[in-house]
Amino acid sequence: MNIIITILLVLAAVVGLLLIIGLFMKKEHYVNREIIINAPRQKVFDYVKLLKNQDEFNKHAMAGPDRKREFKGTDGTVGYIYSWSGDKNAGVGEKEIKNIVEGKRIETEIRFVKPMAVSASVIMETASLSAHQTKVNWSNAGTLPYPLNIMIPMMEKSVAKDMDVSLGNLKNIMEK
Repeated sequence: MNIIITILLVLAAVVGLLLIIGLFMKKEHYVNREIIINAPRQKVFDYVKLLKNQDEFNKHAMAGPDRKREFKGTDGTVGYIYSWSGDKNAGVGEKEIKNIVEGKRIETEIRFVKPMAVSASVIMETASLSAHQTKVNWSNAGTLPYPLNIMIPMMEKSVAKDMDVSLGNLKNIMEK
């Protein structure tokens, strides 16, 4: 009986400590990754501004091939919404194009419903380094409320890793 009480007290202390740490941690997350692609800027931009193309290079979009997808509006234009629902890996959510600076920048908002309700601002920018070389910059920023904010360090690491894989996939597609 004493062992069970000790285990419960230790678990309560760990949970309490995590909750206290969460009070002092940042609530905003930000991840920024970039890659250089040997292809003209306009070709790269025309590809990334179409959200349906993310099924071909985005690690998370590729993870749920059986998920249900719905589309509202015209892909590649402001107001277009790509929504999905799937298994626990895919979750439920949607991505909406909020702003486009033609040839340079696409701003989207991603809204997850499951496994938890959170949103983030996702921006992809393209810049010409030469006539046949483009730098793609991809950022993801948002806020996680307390006590979810204790997950930010792990989440930023995981998102950065996944973005690197996705950008590598994009590079392979664009350089074919």
